[in-house]
Amino acid sequence: MNGAESLVRTLVAGGVDVCFTNPGTSEMHFVAALDKVPGMRCVLGLFEGIVTGAADGYFRMKGTPASTLLHLGPGLANGLANLHNAKKAHSGIVNIVGQHATYHIGYNAPLTSDIEGLARPMSSWVRTSPDAKSVAADGAAAIAAAKSAPPQIATLILPADTAWNEADGIAEVPVDAQRPSYSPQAVDTAAKILHGDAAHTLLLVTGSALTEHGLALAERIAGKTGCTVMGQTYHPRMARGRGRFSVNRIPYVIEQALPILKNFRHIVLVEANDPVAFFAYPNKPSMLKAEGCQVHRMTAWGENSVAALEALANALHATAQDVKPQQHPELVKPTGALNHATIAQAIACAIPENAIMVDESVTTGRGFFPPTAGAAPHDWLQNMGGSIGFSTPVATGAAIACPDRKVICMVGDGSAMYTIQSLWTQAREGLNVVTIVFANRIYQILRGEFDGVGAGEPGKRAQDMLKIDRPTLDFVALAKGMGVPAVAVTSADEFNKALANAVAEPGPRLIEVQM
Repeated sequence: MNGAESLVRTLVAGGVDVCFTNPGTSEMHFVAALDKVPGMRCVLGLFEGIVTGAADGYFRMKGTPASTLLHLGPGLANGLANLHNAKKAHSGIVNIVGQHATYHIGYNAPLTSDIEGLARPMSSWVRTSPDAKSVAADGAAAIAAAKSAPPQIATLILPADTAWNEADGIAEVPVDAQRPSYSPQAVDTAAKILHGDAAHTLLLVTGSALTEHGLALAERIAGKTGCTVMGQTYHPRMARGRGRFSVNRIPYVIEQALPILKNFRHIVLVEANDPVAFFAYPNKPSMLKAEGCQVHRMTAWGENSVAALEALANALHATAQDVKPQQHPELVKPTGALNHATIAQAIACAIPENAIMVDESVTTGRGFFPPTAGAAPHDWLQNMGGSIGFSTPVATGAAIACPDRKVICMVGDGSAMYTIQSLWTQAREGLNVVTIVFANRIYQILRGEFDGVGAGEPGKRAQDMLKIDRPTLDFVALAKGMGVPAVAVTSADEFNKALANAVAEPGPRLIEVQM
């Protein structure tokens, strides 16, 4: 048994049985080991950003880490943007990065680089295996880090000779870490605040508080006390739809967020962070809370927020009888022209039971939350790190994790082009992903930011940096070229029909919404 085989056996024994991969020469012994060791599902991505993003989506839905296989420093570097998003979402991932043989590194071959230096900003755990006999134990330690509470991104660097030299066997992975509990004192503080001034208190939630159970507890607390419950602007995963407590999010746009937050004297954080602006803007605040507003942390990320909310509800004597029913707009299929409102209505009507919605719709999707609150029960995944090209890989990983659920990926045309190769993987694996591309032929988010930072009126050169209309991208042709059936729509009626067909059919589909 060589080092690569000992690592694959350790990964499988440790519950890491999916490998998203884009390998090279240094990883060939690992690739060979995949045929010798049963139990590992291998998924090829045509770009490393697909690989790392898919691992993020897999963890968000499965709750256990997948592995990635990347080629040397440049391969890791290609995947860093989506590792950044995964880190912000607290996703556990085991990265395996091939390295030159230890005796070859000193020759400074063209692909030689500081792999550990590249890995550290996005990885909480980094290690280079020094020899073949250490590989299995290092792999077990990487799995333990990825499964820790809170989860980490672990990067194990595997020099080629440690992969092909003889190794002892597999290593035992420690028992999965339990989610940390919560501070009873922090819950008591939150209860006192709500007893004293609930009308001016915001319960700001994310993480496990946005599971169906967590939301039900928050709904009881809000019904009993009259406090406001909101979510951060973006979340790794959020339970939504009929029968679930619908909470608003802090708006992305500062001018919209400030009036909403101005009257709160207290903010109780449940895994959430202080509300801050996404960027710095001239003459606008970075901190969105009102001056003098006191912030109190009830739970940190990874702590047992559901148990903390249950304790808080008990302290407040909040029960299911305190819940005030929410009213949602009636779901009616739209007709006529395509605009932000009719697009949102069509999607709300089309969401199937237990769907997974992956949202990188950026500007087009800012109004999607209200109409979809009354849709069939679903999970909503968002980009926590802001690095573009998030949605199609995350949708791919989510579909691998949950093959019995329909995944609907919503993405702008500019964002889609970052990781469009995801479609090929979806076709190869037969994944149940519907990709909706909103084709407005512009980086619309950047056009808004141009105004937001006070850069003036864009001239011709500036406009050329924002528009993507010359030449026009043909997403139908792009999708078909990668084996995914596709259709373009120009009206709400066409969109309704295309959605119904795509949701009903197995395998990947793409809809280009021409706006």
